[in-house]
Order: sequence, then C-alpha cells, then structure tokens
Amino acid sequence: MSTELIYSDATKLAELIRTREISPVEVMKTHLDRIEAVNPKVNAIVTIADGALESAKEAEAAVLRGDELGPLHGVPFTVKDSIDTANVLTQRGSPIFKGRTPETDATSVVRMKKAGAILLAKTNLPEFSYWIESDNLLTGRTKNPWNLEMTPGGSSGGESAAIAAGMSPLGLGTDLGISLRGPAAHTGIVSLKATHGRVPMTGIWPREPRRFWHVGPMARSIRDLSLAFSQLAGPDGQDGYSSSAIPFDAGIGSSNKRPLRVGWLVEPGFGPIDRETASTVEAAAEALKGLGHIVESVRIPALERDFGLDVFSRLHVLEMKPGFVKTTAGRSEDEISYMARFMLGLPDTPAADYIDAVQGAERLKDGYAEYFQKYDVLLTPVLPTPSFKHDQAELLINGQTIGAMGIMNITSHLNVTGLPAVSMRFGTSKEGMPIGVQIVGSWQAESTILYIASLLEQVSPVSDLHPNL
Repeated sequence: MSTELIYSDATKLAELIRTREISPVEVMKTHLDRIEAVNPKVNAIVTIADGALESAKEAEAAVLRGDELGPLHGVPFTVKDSIDTANVLTQRGSPIFKGRTPETDATSVVRMKKAGAILLAKTNLPEFSYWIESDNLLTGRTKNPWNLEMTPGGSSGGESAAIAAGMSPLGLGTDLGISLRGPAAHTGIVSLKATHGRVPMTGIWPREPRRFWHVGPMARSIRDLSLAFSQLAGPDGQDGYSSSAIPFDAGIGSSNKRPLRVGWLVEPGFGPIDRETASTVEAAAEALKGLGHIVESVRIPALERDFGLDVFSRLHVLEMKPGFVKTTAGRSEDEISYMARFMLGLPDTPAADYIDAVQGAERLKDGYAEYFQKYDVLLTPVLPTPSFKHDQAELLINGQTIGAMGIMNITSHLNVTGLPAVSMRFGTSKEGMPIGVQIVGSWQAESTILYIASLLEQVSPVSDLHPNL
C-alpha cells in the first residue's frame, strides 16, 4: 500500500490522475485497502459505496479517451451518514433508520460528483447528528486515530477520523454547533464552515433548526477546502437559506494588496481555555505577525455580554424538539440513544427566554459587524482543550470544571451568527494530541480566511504529521 497515495491530498491526486501518472482505479484500490487495514481499529467507515471501484474504472476510461475532466476527476470522497447518497445506505446513526437507502443524492453530493469525485464510503456519527462524540446504537463508536482511547469528536467524527487515518482524502460533514470544526481539531485535519447558506442543506437530515445547520468540506489541506468549496457553493433553488449568488465570495483572498488586520482572542468570552491551547493560538498570531500582517490581541464586548453557547442552547432546543418527537414516536427506548432521550426530556424554553435569546443572537451579530469594520480576521481556539477520553462527562480546565457540552463554547456562537470559519491544526499537546486554531471571517468572506489558513499552513510546526496505526 502506497503511503504517498494514502496521505496525498485530493488536489494532488486529481493532478496525478489528469496527467496519467496514476489511475483512478489504483487510487480507489489503495483507499479500499487502507479501509480494510485500519477501519476495524477506528470504526470511522460504516458503509462502502457499491460501485465505487466500477466508477473508478469509468473514470479511468474517461482519462484514456481524453474527455474533459472535472477538477476532482477520479478522486475518492467520503460522506457523513446524515447526508443522502443515492442507492447507498444512509442510516443517520439510528436503529430507527436501519436499512434506509435514499433514491437521490443530496445537493452537496451531486456537486462533488459533478466535479468528478467518486463516492467511496459513508462515515459514522452520533444518532441524529446530535452529540459531541460519534457513537450510536447502530454502528457503534468511532475512535480517534491519534489515540484510540480518545474521542474524535462529533458529530462529524467519523468523517474526521477517516481523513486523519488516510482512509479518505476528502469528505463532507455537517455542523450545527461544532460538528465540522471540533472533529477536525480533535483529529488534526482541516474543515470549513462557510457562511450560513453558502452550501445548500438539501438532502441532509435533520434540517431543524435550519438557520444553524451547515454542510461543508473536510480534508487534509487548505487548498482542498478551497477547491471543494468552489464546487459546493451556490443556491440550488430548493434550500431557501441558500440564496447568495456571489461568485466564490466577497473576501480578500490571495489577491490582497495590503497587510491583513488580524485580531486574536482566547479570553474572555469563551470560558476557561487550556493553557496549551491558548499558547497555540498565540503562536499562530505571532506567525501571522512575522509574515507582515497587523496582529493585535482583542476583546469583543458582545461575546462577554451574551455567552454564545447559552444563546444557542435556548434557541435550538425548542426548535429541534418537535422533529425528535415526531421521529421517535412509537419507538422503544432501546432504539433511541441517550442524547436523543435527553433532548426529549428537556423542558421547553419559556417564551420570554426564547425571545431574549433571539435578541442575544442579534446582539452577537451586531457585535461581530462592528468588529469586522476594523479587522479582516479573528483568530481563536477551536476547542477549549485537546481531545479527551470517551464518555467523559466533565472537563477540568485551569482548575475549573465544565460540562462536556462546554466543548462548544467557542464554536456555537458562529452558528448563531452564521459567520464562516476554518479549523486547522497548529499545535500538539504534551499527550501528543492535535491542537487546532479557528480562523473566523466576515460574512461571505471565505477567501480571506482560506488565505490566512494557507499562510499558517506554510509555516505550521505540525504539517505532514499522521497517526501511527
């Protein structure tokens, strides 16, 4: 098995296929072999797509014929199991949906295939995509490839673990409050949560609360995120939130003619932050300063007034519960995970609290609008701490104990506001676990954060590291 192929990014694989240096069949076989070798340890892949190898043979024939090729022609990709894939099991991590096979692809899958990518497999998740770990009663628990005793996060933890372990070069995940960025940070890969609505949610479940849900790419390189996003973005006429027709985005990107203005923030506003994590963010800030950008420590008063996770929780619980009630009606308890049962047991948010949370969300948006009048980018942690053990109910950070849901303290406010963010590794804990940084931009300014991420990638002290499996 070629280690070079296993850890090549999607852009490189597409280039090698296009120049006939390697065939799509060899690429597909290599990744299928890798899945067979390491997935029993990690449990990230839950279904191999029927016809993946046949599709690779068709892709090879197209190359040999000299057909016009898409930018991802012949490249395998994986998809979180909450995203519909035509004629391939999509079971949503739940016994309730065991054996479910959609007739059509989600819009995001359609667009990946149109770019020439080949569906390889589906990846694990918590039931209903709802938890900070990827574990469920149907397909079991996914483990972190860097340490099998640790979590890869949730809810796109199967996707992040598959990519980190070399089972897939590129994939699709979803994000309600953490689920693209947290798992990427846990496992040392990269992910993009674009501005809300830039990529349609059509064909993805659940959709409530739709104003918080995102779908986006996960990969091992920033250029892969940029390439995938360029294929995924744009309205599809079905998702009402996906209405922006801005070509790629309104950001500065690599065409900027001036130093960018970068603010970095660890505390206050996010709760306690692990010291190694804080140091990693400061190191990334110093790296950008060394590259000639204007970098300052900042505070955002809106984050100190309205705690993002609190606003998120009061809003989404009331909006998500009806869907949970409908889906689980008439089902026995042994078909429903702990987190779904926990959600069903929560009291409804009182109307006054809900309205206050709506106004809190507006204040957060206003606060960020004011911030981005002065700065181009905000640099923060992704998570308050590196990965932790499975089923850990509490986290001890700098002498303070927080519930495990506090892992969302730094990510959930970006779902409330709809702002875009990149998650990427920039450090390593003393236990050898990845530590990530989050690069936040203004609305529709994806190219700005992808550009900054690409600069950090070039000077990263942790590039080209892979787990030992």
